[in-house]
Amino acid sequence: MRNHVIAAAAALSLGLGANAAAQSVNTLTPEEKQQGWTLLFNGATFDGWRQVNGTAMPANWTIEDHAMKVFTGAGKKPGQGSGGDVIYAARKFRDFELSIDWKTEKAGNSGIFFNVREVPGQAIYYAAPEVQVLDNVDATDNKIASHLAGSLYDMLAADPATVKPVGEWNTIVVRVKDGKVTHTQNGTKVVEYTLWTPEWDRMVANSKFKTFPGFTEGIAKEGYIGLQDHGYAVWFRNIKIRTL
Repeated sequence: MRNHVIAAAAALSLGLGANAAAQSVNTLTPEEKQQGWTLLFNGATFDGWRQVNGTAMPANWTIEDHAMKVFTGAGKKPGQGSGGDVIYAARKFRDFELSIDWKTEKAGNSGIFFNVREVPGQAIYYAAPEVQVLDNVDATDNKIASHLAGSLYDMLAADPATVKPVGEWNTIVVRVKDGKVTHTQNGTKVVEYTLWTPEWDRMVANSKFKTFPGFTEGIAKEGYIGLQDHGYAVWFRNIKIRTL
């Protein structure tokens, strides 16, 4: 009888643990709330989000398994975006810490953007730094180190050993304070740089953004948080931020 009780208690404990894990998605702990974290995605609606230079969410975004999912648009091939870049338009951020979970399909490619300023007729990458989201193994854009997941796209390379395989969730934390930026991928700091400095200007000059007016005019001091439509299926969840 005692063994049955122990087994039942263990099963109940496992069940409660599973429920707690499920409940933790797109929610904040009391400690996080005390630290000032807020959710940018509630797991059920796109409240606060819209297309860049638009008024609504693009057709190639959906909510799947409590995650925001972008996918290949109608009439497009994988790798062909549908103009479906999105921003959290409810407010702009200056000094902050942003945490996002992401995973991708095989060969997937996307990006996380901050300090986004909308420029009519231009894509999200025109005037904002990008944290790369990528399947490092099979994506076609995996030939350059600074194009791998977690990197400051086309400028500073992240350690590829910190990325989990396709289908598994990764967590990227971007911290911006007085222009100093760090990318922490799955618990490891992989990139560090400072905006609006001679060093930053040199990195821009040595990148594909050297002729982008959005970069040569200077990255905005504050802006929106954004996610890219690159024509692949990519999922985002646990999108949370706190001001610093």
